Amino acid sequence: MIEIICLVLVVNYNGYQRSVFVSSSNKFTGGIYNNVSNAEEYLMLKAINEELSRENAFLRSQLPGSYHASRDYFNVVFDSLSQQQYIYRAAKVINNSTNKQFNYITINKGLLNGIKPEMGVLSSKGVIGIVKNASDNYATIISVLNTRLRISAKIKETGYFGSLQWQGGSHLYAWLNEIPSHAKVNVGDLIVTSGYSSIFPENIFLGTVDEVELSEGESFYKIKVKLTVDFKNLSFVEVIENTISEEQLSLEKETEND
Repeated sequence: MIEIICLVLVVNYNGYQRSVFVSSSNKFTGGIYNNVSNAEEYLMLKAINEELSRENAFLRSQLPGSYHASRDYFNVVFDSLSQQQYIYRAAKVINNSTNKQFNYITINKGLLNGIKPEMGVLSSKGVIGIVKNASDNYATIISVLNTRLRISAKIKETGYFGSLQWQGGSHLYAWLNEIPSHAKVNVGDLIVTSGYSSIFPENIFLGTVDEVELSEGESFYKIKVKLTVDFKNLSFVEVIENTISEEQLSLEKETEND
């Protein structure tokens, strides 16, 4: 107790000691405030990421490619109307596998959030998969890393289309099939969705051509694609609703039955 009293007297009645004490005190408290601030920022990261994901989904929904142009030529005066074709909903990945033959992903949104089977799923880097099942609050997704899934894809530079399929092994690569041998294919070409299905809009990233092989006598290339998405590092995704998909599917089914 006497030592504390002496310290207070020295600091109060000696300018140099007082300035040293104040400086040290400021450094100490400043360090505490900095650590507290860093801890608060770390705890806020989850909320920030969720907000950014929701904002990104909203912005995607406002892109021109999300709208379907409807033109009515019945009237002499040309009239152009637009309706939103694609709606994007943000969700968080809560379970994910990459080391199986049939890999699935679980997200924290379901029927109550407008998520339904057969909806496409993507991230900021590209296609993730397709919704398989949905409960009130959750949904499971057939991952691109599932040998049962085929995605209609095309080479962006030339427009030649085929199907992208994972064949097991590395989570970094898949294969583009059905590209004819007369097509021009180069390493580095961008592979995107074709837009020929009712699930994904056109030109969503899938990957880039990593290897091209054409065996003698074969009619189609064997194309190895490096995926743009790292499936071992997924946090937030966006689920796509095509608001007019039922009309397209119904018409195509009717045509097939003719």
